Amino acid sequence: QVHLVESGGGLVQPGGSLTLSCAASGTIFSFYAMDWYRQAPGKQREWVARIHTSDDTNYTDSAKGRFTISRDIAKNMVYLQMNSLKPEDTAVYYCNRPWGSFPWGQGTQVTVSS
Repeated sequence: QVHLVESGGGLVQPGGSLTLSCAASGTIFSFYAMDWYRQAPGKQREWVARIHTSDDTNYTDSAKGRFTISRDIAKNMVYLQMNSLKPEDTAVYYCNRPWGSFPWGQGTQVTVSS
């Protein structure tokens, strides 16, 4: 059974930064492409970023230039560094394989507000 645990969210002012972390048990992240998703209240879950096994990355247009997805193979962790945060970034953030191939974790809340 694979378990995903997201952490690092919180309340931040517009223009601020946060780094989210994704830890897993039961699998090794370096074997798979990994994604970050987010879901705001009343909205569908949205894909945000992807890191491939090659370490190539992709981002949704709203995140491009502000967010950076990365991984630490030694720690079996995936990260999402978020800079220049905007109120519209407010959501619960989740990590998973593309298409939600693993069971979803609890997510971590990011709130961007003055």
